[in-house]
Order: sequence, then structure tokens, then C-alpha cells
Amino acid sequence: MEYITKTLDFHVDEPSVISFGKFDGLHRGHEFLMEKQIEQSNLHGYKRIIFTFDIPPRSEVLGIESKVIITNDEKEYVFDESGVDYLIECPFVPEVMNMEADAFVRWVVKNLNVKCIVVGDDFHFGHNRAGDHHLLAKMAGEMGYELIVVDKIKDGERDISSTYIREEIAAGHIRKANDLLGYPFFIKGKVVHGRQLGRTIGIPTVNLTVSQEKLLPPNGVYMTKVLVKDNWYLGVTNIGCKPTISGENPIGAETYIIDFSQDVYGQEIMVELHEFIRPEMKFDSIEELKSQMSADINRTIRYAAGHTL
Repeated sequence: MEYITKTLDFHVDEPSVISFGKFDGLHRGHEFLMEKQIEQSNLHGYKRIIFTFDIPPRSEVLGIESKVIITNDEKEYVFDESGVDYLIECPFVPEVMNMEADAFVRWVVKNLNVKCIVVGDDFHFGHNRAGDHHLLAKMAGEMGYELIVVDKIKDGERDISSTYIREEIAAGHIRKANDLLGYPFFIKGKVVHGRQLGRTIGIPTVNLTVSQEKLLPPNGVYMTKVLVKDNWYLGVTNIGCKPTISGENPIGAETYIIDFSQDVYGQEIMVELHEFIRPEMKFDSIEELKSQMSADINRTIRYAAGHTL
């Protein structure tokens, strides 16, 4: 996959099928849209393009801090795994923010040789969000592309959306969030040095720093799966600030990887959250912490023996 970012000077010569959006979470609704894009690619040989912005436009326009389900780096990973040919992360600069909707369509279609556009029925674009799928349909004949509009996927009476999923993650309903996403919520990043307390008590852990823009579930301990160098391992992950350890500790993800002894400092790993075990707790002693960690590990092993993680 070619990842194009930090430039407005993007070009694709091959005929393409394109989809637009924030794609926060890449949930089941996005998956349906992606399936339509894949169909067009297979049928006509079009290159697959995802067009998104380098920050959530809502944050820029309204000045509202918005946590994301997946970061831009994680998004790049997911799109690459799904077979997208080009991921365009357009800078959301004033030149783009103030572009009229019809001018935006002409700019993108011409530069990216767009032959098919696949969007959701709630897609809006251009200055003051004036453009929608009705404008795209009106311009299709002039610009020479086919338009496919995808309806929202529902969970009961509610649309599956990034907002819905963020609510479930924030409430600690990780199993429900995973169902809405269509895959396990995950954290991806480089392993950094911690205080190595786990090593001294015989339960060595790996630490991931978490981007401040990343939405996390409530502090606590979770059953997890960990991807290291194309291999999956069972894990137990603490999300939080390690209250038993003295000093100020930033919120992060600390994982004990079961049946694993490799040194992975500086390497990228991925941690999937599957089941909530307990809230984060402050213990009176390191021995109490060790005892509880051992119980969490044993509980995870027993659970995994009878359930698919």
C-alpha cells in the first residue's frame, strides 16, 4: 500500500475506486462499504483508494477535543492488511477546509482518476459540509464516475457508528464494542522501558505508551491477545497508571505475555482487548500485587481454555 500524507499534491494515474471518511474504528459499517469497493476493484481492475484527513475535521472546525478509536498509525496498519492500494491522509488545512463541495469533487476525481465512488448515505463534505451523496450523483455524469451509496448498518434500532462504539468503550463494555467493530479493539505501538518491577517479582511485563488522542476503556485489567512478529500470544493487560507504584505514572498499557520470554524492547506489538477482569487497584504491598497478578493470569488461562479469544 502507498501511504500519501502531508501533501496536497497527490496523483494516481490508474483508474480507481475511492471511498471517503474519517474511518474511525473501521467498524462493521465501514466493512460493508469496503466490500462494495472490493467488488468494483475486482470487476473493473480499479485501484482501491481510501481518502481521509490527518485530523478529525470536527476537532478543527468546532474546537472540540475528540478521542479516536484507532490512531492514524493504527489505521494505516488496518488498511494495509485489508488490501487497499492507496491511503491518502489529506492535510485539513484552510485551503481544503474552505473548498466548495463541487470544487472538492472535481479536484479529487481529476487528480486520482476516479471511476467509481463508494460512500455512506450520511457522507458530507466541502465548506460548511454542503456536499452530500445527492451532489455526487448530480456530478457523476459530468465527471464520468459511477456512484454507489451504502446504507447504514444497524445494531437493533441504532446505527452502528464511531460515536456508538466510543460510548461502549468509554463505559467499559469491551465485548460489545468488539461486536460493533467486527474485530477486537486494539492498541498498537512500540515497547518502551518501564520500571521493570514485574521482572523483579517474576512476572515480567511489556509497556506500551499510548497516544493522548487514543480513546481507552476504563482503567482496569483485561484478558488480551498479543501479536509479536506475526505470532499470537495470550496476555493480561493493565490499562491505567499503576497506583501501587510510587510517583506519577502516565496512563499506559502494561502487558504480561503468557509463555513468552523474548526481549521485545523497541519492537512494535499489538495488544487486542477481549474481556474485562477487574478494575485497577492499589495494593498495600508488592506481594499483594504479585498475588493478584498471578490470580489474573491463572483466570485468563482457564478462561481461554474454554473460550475463543
